[in-house]
Amino acid sequence: MKEINIAKTITSKRKEKGVTQEELSSHIGVSIAAVSKWETGQSYPDILLLPQLAAYFNISIDDLMGYEPQMEKKDIAKLYLKLYEELNCKPFDEIIAECREVVKKYYSCFPLLLNMGDFLINAGAINGDDDIFHALAKEAKALFVRVKAESENAELVNMALYKEAICATILGEPTEVINLLGRTTVDIKPHETLIAGAYQQLEQKEEAEAILQAGIYQHILSAFELLVTYMAYCEGDSERYDELVKRTLSLAEVFNINELRSPQIGFHVIIAQEYLERQDTERALDMLERYAETVTKNMFGSPRGDRFFNLIDDWLSESIIATPKTPNKAVNEMLAIEVLGQSFWDSLRDEPRFMSIVKRLEGSVTG
Repeated sequence: MKEINIAKTITSKRKEKGVTQEELSSHIGVSIAAVSKWETGQSYPDILLLPQLAAYFNISIDDLMGYEPQMEKKDIAKLYLKLYEELNCKPFDEIIAECREVVKKYYSCFPLLLNMGDFLINAGAINGDDDIFHALAKEAKALFVRVKAESENAELVNMALYKEAICATILGEPTEVINLLGRTTVDIKPHETLIAGAYQQLEQKEEAEAILQAGIYQHILSAFELLVTYMAYCEGDSERYDELVKRTLSLAEVFNINELRSPQIGFHVIIAQEYLERQDTERALDMLERYAETVTKNMFGSPRGDRFFNLIDDWLSESIIATPKTPNKAVNEMLAIEVLGQSFWDSLRDEPRFMSIVKRLEGSVTG
């Protein structure tokens, strides 16, 4: 991320041009002392002199000031990670204020706005206060609306539309969600097939494979998320629910979902809750053991590939939305408390298997 640094720019450009401070001062019509102060940062050129200075060095005024209205993807990812890590050690209001300052400074950097909107939503969820969560969701929604309205990048616009709908869901606006996304799904045709074919014709086989892997990766995680969401709609039909669980677990195993670090990594808890409602203690404990295994292996953080998805690292690193690693301590505590702190699990407290699960989770938090 670049800061405004006109002193450094004037010094470097003057030397690059091979002129002295005296020659520059003479051309601009100021004293040598004035130029010296500009280059040492003791003062700045009058705003009316900026066009003349920029023209002299054959650069734009933005370049003269060292100002970059866009942030590179790697800088956005670093910023996102920094803010997330600070949630563990800095006052919440201070971190949100820092996020807002960056948004103000780079208000025309649409990938940044998408990421900062994501951060506001996630920070609000972690904070735990419903009023704060809803207020930050409204703030994030405004950023997504701006991206949708102002960006000329179709991918960014589609992402912004989807994230705006997420905010509407959080804010309890179901009609708006339907209006934004439509009442029916579209017939999705994977464009990766055509792109991979084009690379194959160019005899770039690895590029073709990487494109196909990225497409499979996205669709597998999307399918997994849909399956987990569908569980809530099948709770009244035990036969259908059991079949859904079977297929979801099979997909998770076949495609190594834990290793890929899916955002739905806590789905075992959802299944365990349903089984406990049915008073099927053994299957509830089976799910909680799988959950504990996931937590204790520290499988939380940025999405990544594995031995099958071995060509997607570049694609992940170039993703428009930053995927920083969430602090393990914060995630483990939050997820462990989900099991340890709720009265829902009280009927299992005397079960030896449950006590063993509790011990494993406590170890993941303190370890």
